[in-house]
Amino acid sequence: MFDVLRGLNPAPAEVLFVDGGSTDASCDLIREAGFRVLETATGRAVQINAGVAAVQAELVCILHADTAPPGDMVQVIRDTMADRRIALASFTPLIKGPDKTRWVTTFHNWIKTWYAPLITRPHLFIRGVRLLFGDHAMFFRRRQFLEIGGCTPSDAVMEEADLCVKFARLGKIRMVRRWVQTSDRRIAAWGPLKANWIYFKVGILWAVGARSRMAKDYPDIR
Repeated sequence: MFDVLRGLNPAPAEVLFVDGGSTDASCDLIREAGFRVLETATGRAVQINAGVAAVQAELVCILHADTAPPGDMVQVIRDTMADRRIALASFTPLIKGPDKTRWVTTFHNWIKTWYAPLITRPHLFIRGVRLLFGDHAMFFRRRQFLEIGGCTPSDAVMEEADLCVKFARLGKIRMVRRWVQTSDRRIAAWGPLKANWIYFKVGILWAVGARSRMAKDYPDIR
């Protein structure tokens, strides 16, 4: 990850690692590599909120530690957000492991950005809003993130879908046609069928408002 970030061209204005309570040497390694790290409580929503509050850059990209962006990521973000009609965007995640590319799950995740709002938020679907699942590499304007109140802190998962609903009030939601490679560790641990069932089940729980159950049905994988 460090070499990937150093190789970005153009370079980002800021790089901030947000650590959600790791118990290994992650924070020490980040600092030794010369990067800034912010330590927070556990939870992606909490971590994202804290990270956005701590930076000053106008455009912010949330990048998972197990996700590798293209070398021109910064320029793609700038070009995309130059369209003031776009409020929130993401790269297209390609789920990949050391031995294989998970094309079926990758396709399912892409098509789900269309059928999920049709099922769960039809009023948004009619407006052309997509639900972006997985905040592997989502980006937005910091000012607008703060304006909508950021992520719901109590959300253990599905914080990215909740952000889409909030950002839809301000403009378009777009998935850029550029890959980011993200780890298949969950699929490797659960198997493709179980993984896609869990993704679907958690999405339904979010849609019907059963947020307290989402974390239980989406176990952590290290």
